[in-house]
Amino acid sequence: MDKILIQGGKRLDGRIAVSAAKNAALPIMAAALLADEPLELENVPDLADISSMRRLLQLLGVEAIHKAGAPGRMALHCPELLSTTAPYDLVRKMRASVLVLGPLVARAGEARVSLPGGCAIGTRPVDIHLSGLEAMGAVIDLDGGYIHATTPKGLQGGDFRLPMPSVGATENLMMAATLAKGTTRLQNCACEPEIVDLAACLTAMGAKIEGAGTPDIRIEGVAQLHGALHRIIPDRIETATYAMAAGITRGRIEIDGADLALFGDALDKLRATGLVVEATETGIVVDGGDRRPLGVDVMTQPFPGFATDIQAQFMAMMCVADGAAMITETIFENRFMHVPELMRMGARITVQGPSALVRGVEGLKGAPVMATDLRASVSLVLAGLAASGTTEVNRIYHLDRGYAGLEAKLRACGALIERVA
Repeated sequence: MDKILIQGGKRLDGRIAVSAAKNAALPIMAAALLADEPLELENVPDLADISSMRRLLQLLGVEAIHKAGAPGRMALHCPELLSTTAPYDLVRKMRASVLVLGPLVARAGEARVSLPGGCAIGTRPVDIHLSGLEAMGAVIDLDGGYIHATTPKGLQGGDFRLPMPSVGATENLMMAATLAKGTTRLQNCACEPEIVDLAACLTAMGAKIEGAGTPDIRIEGVAQLHGALHRIIPDRIETATYAMAAGITRGRIEIDGADLALFGDALDKLRATGLVVEATETGIVVDGGDRRPLGVDVMTQPFPGFATDIQAQFMAMMCVADGAAMITETIFENRFMHVPELMRMGARITVQGPSALVRGVEGLKGAPVMATDLRASVSLVLAGLAASGTTEVNRIYHLDRGYAGLEAKLRACGALIERVA
């Protein structure tokens, strides 16, 4: 199994091109199931999760073709469904696989989807997805670890209030509603930029959607959708990760393709640490200055609040902060699994319930550490960049799910980092 070795303590300075958003690309790929005409996507990231979704869609009948000579260009075409079953062997690898549920039910009137897997960061039940589909006329049966959904009378428009603003449920229900009869109103929806991007793609395919990006989304069902061309938005999580790489190493990184509008409240928190974050003609530039970042308290919240997907990276930066920071996780209950690994490197962290008190230290020391999930793994890489000596990050297959070309991008900014078998 591969691992990453980092010789830390080097100030980063250079330019990085941000990849497209994995969390936007995955539901948009699933949307190809809704039409019998090709959906052409631009700026698709080269990630393990993308490959997993492509394999699942191919099993269901989608022709997935990477355009020759056009990196990031993918054509998805589903002239007819070959199957309505998403098997355990594929779905267990990635929680986003459940996003085929809504499109399959909408197009075929039935779906059999394994209960999903993914990072072990806490309970992420699919009950909201199922309750929303039931409100639209679906009949749900759970048997043998599979969700079996049928629509005896077809999907019908209706009103459904999400008990919490789940991103995946909002996406699944929005896709299903595009082919339902009548108008569907979804309330208390998630407002993440990735949902807005999905709505833009669906609209280009002929869907009628209003309110994406707000808690209240209205979808007027149409008889069918058609093909379209859509470009995936840049990855705000990757952008923030490299911004914090500049902060933790007191460096300066230009991030091409990044969009400050996608940051939400996280931008104010990053600036409060002393980071200078400014827009440029090609993206943004982040300058950590010549001093330690300041300790800043954060609490994870749904967008536009501070994203849970950058909590681990922020904690790594706070480990070397001037002062202390209280980090409170409100989204996932098991998202502090990186704490023991950071403490192996000399971090001073005290966890009590959903909060972690981080007392900044002058410097971290390299050590062998183990990644436990996608964002935790990259937090250890950030810590390794700032630490003295050698850091060895094991179980890095998590990284490949969400960061394309991580080592090459960091090396371009002067990091001493390599992947070894």
